[in-house]
Amino acid sequence: MPLFSFEGLTPRVHATAFIAPTATLVGDVIVEEGASVWYGAVIRADYAPVIIRAGANVQDNAVVHGPPGLTTDIGPGATVAHNCVVHGALLGEECLIANGSVVLDGATIGAGALVAAGSVVAAQAQIPPGMLAAGAPAVVKRPVEGSPAAMWVQLNPSAYAELAQRHRAGIELAGGY
Repeated sequence: MPLFSFEGLTPRVHATAFIAPTATLVGDVIVEEGASVWYGAVIRADYAPVIIRAGANVQDNAVVHGPPGLTTDIGPGATVAHNCVVHGALLGEECLIANGSVVLDGATIGAGALVAAGSVVAAQAQIPPGMLAAGAPAVVKRPVEGSPAAMWVQLNPSAYAELAQRHRAGIELAGGY
């Protein structure tokens, strides 16, 4: 796994975390217990810290970064799905940022909230806990509870924790083709 120090700051990865061999972590990155960073993801903490909390997952080809002085914090059990950009934002516990979404500087996503696929959460926006937001710019639509999306918010943290441990134990470089 490519881990790069930058100006004396080195990524810190808990021994139980899964970092895919093609993920890239640079600078002041902290990856806590049981978290996972998947294939092609880039976590770049050269301007400010990036924290991936316990059990969170940052999926394939996501980019996590932030501007000077604004820590990016991916909350416990939170999901940053495939091809997302999270830039200088705070993500609450077990929230889900769905495929292809963008969350910008100073935005806060509440615990258990869902940002629908392809949405753009504007800088400084606040998505309350347990709410579904969608659009560009994203606006709150309704509670997650009782919607078809509730299943994804509820199941994703444990499903990705289990899948990460399978990858951690079982991936190997395949032979030539």
